[in-house]
Amino acid sequence: MDHRRGEENGLDGNSYNSDIEAEIINKKNPKEREEEEEEEEEEMSVERIFESKEVPSWREQLTVRAFVVSLVVGVLFTFIVMKLNLTTGIIPSLNVSAGLLGFFFTSGWTKFLDNSGLLKQPFTRQENTVIQTCVVAISGIAFSGGFGSYLFGMSEVVAKESEDVQSSQDYKNPAIGWMIGFLFVVSFLGLFSVLPLRKIMIIDFKLTYPSGTATAHLINSFHTPEGARLAKKQVRVLGKFFSFSFLWSFFQWFFAAGDDCGFKAFPTFGLKAQENMFFFDFSTTYVGVGMICPYIVNISLLLGGILSWGIMWPLIETRKGDWYPADLPPKSIKGLQGYKIFIAIAMILGDGLYNFFKVISQTLLGLFYHLRHKDASIVLPLEDRSSPTNSSLSYNDKRRTQLFLKDQIPIPFAVGGYIAIAAISTATLPHIFPQLKWYYIAVMYIAAPIMAFCNAYGCGLTDWSLASTYGKLAIFTIGAWAGGAHGGVIAGLAACGVMMNIVSTASDLMQDFKTGYLTLASPRSMFVSQLIGTAMGCVIAPCVFWLFYKAFDDLGQDGSEYPAPYALVYRNMAILGVDGISSLPKNCFLLCCVFFAAAVLVNLVRDAVGKRRSRFTPIPMAMAIPLYLGPYFAIDMCVGSLILYIWERMNKAKADAFGPAVASGLICGDGIWTLPSSILALAGVKQPICMKFLSRATNVRVDKLLGS
Repeated sequence: MDHRRGEENGLDGNSYNSDIEAEIINKKNPKEREEEEEEEEEEMSVERIFESKEVPSWREQLTVRAFVVSLVVGVLFTFIVMKLNLTTGIIPSLNVSAGLLGFFFTSGWTKFLDNSGLLKQPFTRQENTVIQTCVVAISGIAFSGGFGSYLFGMSEVVAKESEDVQSSQDYKNPAIGWMIGFLFVVSFLGLFSVLPLRKIMIIDFKLTYPSGTATAHLINSFHTPEGARLAKKQVRVLGKFFSFSFLWSFFQWFFAAGDDCGFKAFPTFGLKAQENMFFFDFSTTYVGVGMICPYIVNISLLLGGILSWGIMWPLIETRKGDWYPADLPPKSIKGLQGYKIFIAIAMILGDGLYNFFKVISQTLLGLFYHLRHKDASIVLPLEDRSSPTNSSLSYNDKRRTQLFLKDQIPIPFAVGGYIAIAAISTATLPHIFPQLKWYYIAVMYIAAPIMAFCNAYGCGLTDWSLASTYGKLAIFTIGAWAGGAHGGVIAGLAACGVMMNIVSTASDLMQDFKTGYLTLASPRSMFVSQLIGTAMGCVIAPCVFWLFYKAFDDLGQDGSEYPAPYALVYRNMAILGVDGISSLPKNCFLLCCVFFAAAVLVNLVRDAVGKRRSRFTPIPMAMAIPLYLGPYFAIDMCVGSLILYIWERMNKAKADAFGPAVASGLICGDGIWTLPSSILALAGVKQPICMKFLSRATNVRVDKLLGS
């Protein structure tokens, strides 16, 4: 699930006050408004605050300490993202955490050197931006690398869960060598594909890129005296909740010596409810995620869980022997499991395709508007062409535009880089995946720059990256083209990985350029930081996944600690693309059509009722996730929402300032515990206690058995 979804929903609690203020302002005459705006501009000018500080050159922004800090924070975030990937697939935005930790580590480093008299270069907001860019690039590979989706979906473990293993060409087990090689040949193409268009996106079209803008404001605030003091307080709060979360996870580990043991199996609402996945599993990770995600996301997850596990699945189970054979094993996709997976896929596709066409239409309309309202004598501007100066630009914009255009990245370098990497990738990928023919790859690389541009532009308008949707389209098109007899499932999943990596890194780069534009960081330093971060991620992410893969024998299996639900979903999408609807159980296709249409209809209603009312309309994508997994994690997330809601009612200012830090601490502490727990598992160290809950009747039988 895309972490930017909540921002796209427009969950702005201050919208009512903003409307009233707008009405008051509009009643003033134009001269009064203009004078007030000029005064406010001078007062609020960020660049006036930093005017006395010299902007370092792009080479000086790329420091050794920046990349050392990025490496440390990047490894931490890779563990967190990997755990989220392999449990539910819900990954919130960790930009605030990355910004806080990057600022904390580097400012602490520079303060120590300054006290020792060894400081040669002060810590600037440009260097902070380089760290942020590098960390997001590293952890981004943990998501776009597909370790919880398409890449692990190729494995024999997931293939057996899908019951579609016919020959060795139907699966490819993870190995650290080919995973690193695959990521290196596909992860850099997106960076070069949109590089020549940076000036169009940032300066000419003035796209907002809300996440990039928010990150820039955060970094700018850190480097003011007031912001630095607040950041130190936030880091202290983060540290406290990090320690609590880590120690709580360590404590829980002692009681989980077997299946259904420990706090994660606590029957909060009774044993019958627990059988249907309704329980609170004491996960600090998902309590923290719930505090970050918008309320409507968490409510949608819970609603989806109630409708499916509370109503639909019990009803379909009564049709056992009619709709599907009664003697099938519980995990067979020809039985109830098939309804869970394919109805979830239908809702995901309905939501994804609706928003795909919505964003594409907004992209085309936005392009048409921008091009139509430009001077007809001016050709489409690329970064090597200068824009006409605009005397009406504010001081902020003049300063930022001047420095943004100062360090050019030549177009031939970008085009040549794309062609060279595409050629190497086209020659290399068929050796990694024999099912993925070179001409499939060539066709994708011809179409990829257009899709990368559309995704980057749409992300600038809506803050919503559709990388996973482009990947799903590749699954169906390449999988169907290859056919089942020629390894279409693996070909489709590999094609998904190629497309996802290109469009994801393209939109990430433009977000970084926007952040750099607002913090006066050079585009060259942003690009180099993204390259280095991507290279680090191509090594770190497979190594972290390999640790999980070797430490947990039941990885990817339904009911395990790390079920990797999206791996099974993506594989079944590939099967559906290759085999068609013949792979579905009885009446499953009809139900899929109903839920696909329902997802489209709900999205239409969300858009029709307007931004303020859409806050109370559920999100189909979020509702689809618990259809397969169950609602237990949604309960955790709703607890997080409830904590934040009560906090906001008691002290909104404090909740706004420290809520993200508390949430980040809870997520990071539990996330980093996976490292020592993996090492313990590899070393063969087992938990000493099994805490299990039994009904009264079962307990009596156990006592009798033990007594005899």
